[in-house]
Amino acid sequence: MKPSFLEQIGEQLTRKLASSSSRRGVLGRVGTAMVAGGVFPLLPVQRARAAAGSAAPRPADVTTLSDFERRAQSSDPTKCNYWRHCAIDGVLCGCCGGGIHTCPPGTQPSPVSWIGTCRNPDDGRSYVIAYRDCCGRTTCTTSSDCECNTADREMPIYRPQTSNDIIWCFGTTSAAYHCSTAAIVGQAE
Repeated sequence: MKPSFLEQIGEQLTRKLASSSSRRGVLGRVGTAMVAGGVFPLLPVQRARAAAGSAAPRPADVTTLSDFERRAQSSDPTKCNYWRHCAIDGVLCGCCGGGIHTCPPGTQPSPVSWIGTCRNPDDGRSYVIAYRDCCGRTTCTTSSDCECNTADREMPIYRPQTSNDIIWCFGTTSAAYHCSTAAIVGQAE
């Protein structure tokens, strides 16, 4: 059986390609194309992100703000409506001898934390906040103003890293919960 016209052309092209290139050369070109192909789509995005980062943030539309974001304040970190406390559940360490991101003396911070994204009303930007429990002593007794459960945009328990309903005293010498801190990890994009 005689090969068809398309088979003959295909064979000629394949033989010409095989005689003029090596396996390494082909693999090198394919690798270069893959790397370059992955970089080109990012370039306009990086320029747009850089331009957006230098501009002042736009004020948020009031209809898109959560209830917590509408009443958040930035002057008193010992109140539940302080902007960093958008996803905190527990007693504020600032009311127990610690700070907004430091544990009181005699306690130790848990090596694990849960996270939330809170909007600062002063600059209009959102920040990733790491909430860390301070462990090793019994729960701090303080006024009810310092006992917070602000579950702004809380996720269900199947995403435990965003759940504030878990005592996060894993990996400490004592699993006794004392209070919670709220440290800024970085700006949310």
